[in-house]
Amino acid sequence: MIEWLGPNAGWLALALLGVMLAVFASERFPPEMVAIGAVAVFLILGLLDSSSMVGALANAAPLTIACMFVISAALVRTGAILEVSRFIQRHAGSSKTLVIGSTFLLTVIVSAFMNNIPVVMILIPVITGIARDLNLAPSKLLLPLSYCAIMGGTCTLIGTSTNLVVDGAARQAGMEPFGIFEMSAVGIAVSVTGLIYLAVVAPRILPDRKDFSLLDGASESRFITDARIPEGSSLIGRRPDDVPFLKLRDLRLLDVVRNSQTLRHDIEHIELQAGDRLVLESPMSEVLSLHRDGEVRVGADDLEDVSESRAVLVEAVVGPGSRLTGAPLKSYRLRRRFGVYVVAVHRHGGEISEHVGRIRLNPGDSVLLEGAPEDIERMSRDLGLVDLARPEDQAFRRERAPVAIAALVGVVVLAALNIMPIVGLAVIGVAIVLFSGCLDPEEAFDSIDWRILALIVAMLAIGASLQNTGAIELVVDAAAPLLALASPLVLLILVYVTTSVLTETVTNNAVAIVMTPVAIAMAVAAGLDPRPFVIVVMIGASAAFATPIGYQTNTLVYGPGHYRFTDYVKLGLPMNLLVMIVTVTLVPMIWPLEAAG
Repeated sequence: MIEWLGPNAGWLALALLGVMLAVFASERFPPEMVAIGAVAVFLILGLLDSSSMVGALANAAPLTIACMFVISAALVRTGAILEVSRFIQRHAGSSKTLVIGSTFLLTVIVSAFMNNIPVVMILIPVITGIARDLNLAPSKLLLPLSYCAIMGGTCTLIGTSTNLVVDGAARQAGMEPFGIFEMSAVGIAVSVTGLIYLAVVAPRILPDRKDFSLLDGASESRFITDARIPEGSSLIGRRPDDVPFLKLRDLRLLDVVRNSQTLRHDIEHIELQAGDRLVLESPMSEVLSLHRDGEVRVGADDLEDVSESRAVLVEAVVGPGSRLTGAPLKSYRLRRRFGVYVVAVHRHGGEISEHVGRIRLNPGDSVLLEGAPEDIERMSRDLGLVDLARPEDQAFRRERAPVAIAALVGVVVLAALNIMPIVGLAVIGVAIVLFSGCLDPEEAFDSIDWRILALIVAMLAIGASLQNTGAIELVVDAAAPLLALASPLVLLILVYVTTSVLTETVTNNAVAIVMTPVAIAMAVAAGLDPRPFVIVVMIGASAAFATPIGYQTNTLVYGPGHYRFTDYVKLGLPMNLLVMIVTVTLVPMIWPLEAAG
């Protein structure tokens, strides 16, 4: 199908790849949406045929990742991870260093064998509680928590979806599969070095922002909230400029919405009516004051009251892959489904001007929820929120925790012994956790991040197109002078740096799939074994510490830690350099940079 383009097919594919990466970096659309759209364009232009696209579905990586999502969910549902963390807290004594060090070491170890996003989601409330008990600011601990989860993911093949994606792309290029512990020596060295760096540097660099929760009233963060004017209100007939609480409080009126129509363009001259929504920007303390005083009705999407006897206010954070992203809040009908409504929304480092019902949440946004504790807990679990005031007693299936742990251990051990390919073992592990009752079928399917899988399958198809159109050869030909002059170590560093820089701005799985065939082709053109180059792609595509968008766990702690972008740069950029030095030093020792066999 690419004959009509002739020798220009590869150049067109590279141009489209550049556009796709730019759209990824802009974050205007969800990554999986961009990838699927790119596949459609490649198909229309004849750069990708249907058989190559279907071939991406036959790759073992997406199925393995889906199964590991389910096994990870079983460990969460049975409370295994939380119980281990609480055991450490109970037996670590009063030593601040021992408590923090043990928790971070646990994070590294657990993240080596299960998806690190649920690990961080579980441990954010735990770390926040530890910080409160030790009189520390959560900002001192939450970013190191994310870094530890990232480092743990580099220790095994199943530690992160990125490793499995790289393995799948390498197999697609004809390489031998990677063993489950093949990269462990490098990952462990990176983790040990990173833990030492965090222990020495993080306490000195990270800010001391002791606002444990936005509900404590100490935060300077400003939320967007709605205030509905009820019937009989003294505000009816007044202009916004004449409303007393807008003058006396630290509030900013953004909009007045009447019958779903915005009146912001004539906001100074309108007269308020019953049912009008005032869209306000204010600190959390003022949101809570308005909610308590009852002068206006704050946050409700309808006129039905929440039971005052059981309702609580809880701050939660939107997790990566949350089901609350992508559509306006009002479309989820949270009040009807869960008995919970959103009182206010905060976007860290971003601007929101819509009223609450129209806001489309992003990962990392903070939301203030009102409802019964058990309803908020159920909503948080079902929709992928991190409940920062999570009730201590949850409906865990603790009696089945040994089964979930045994399933994971069985997959790891048998894969290490090469009894069966890991994809087959992962399917068996899923069957065990389902039939043993660790998870219900609905919970299992809900635990799979289908958006990540869609992104991976789409990018595997794009990768196949880059190969078929000759785009990879064009890249290698352009780099031919460098390949002739540079030493193998310099080429290894170049691959790592390129992967790392792209990962800081573009979703890591997409970068991994694009960089793997490029790294293999460059190594082959230089007459070198491609295996060490693929290993540095694995590490470089995960070790993203310098931005809040480089890795999903970094986004997850952005709001709860009340971080600024510069906090990531100050702590993460040296971390990136340190990990690169460790990686490019050790990799040639384990996989010699020599001519391919």
